[in-house]
Amino acid sequence: MELEWITPLQASEKWGITERQVQSMCSNGKIRGVVRLSKVWLIPKDAQRPIDGRTKVAKELKMMRG
Repeated sequence: MELEWITPLQASEKWGITERQVQSMCSNGKIRGVVRLSKVWLIPKDAQRPIDGRTKVAKELKMMRG
């Protein structure tokens, strides 16, 4: 099985956030399966957008997990 990759720019367009936010999520380990090749982040095409920790939903999830 061969993985398909997208760039942070493509992910930002897909998720409706800035490219810089995607790069930050990559460097902080918030996107599962991300790989850094030289200076370029490669994100699996089927990766899900991480939940923003500042939202009400994220705070509720955090409380549920303990």
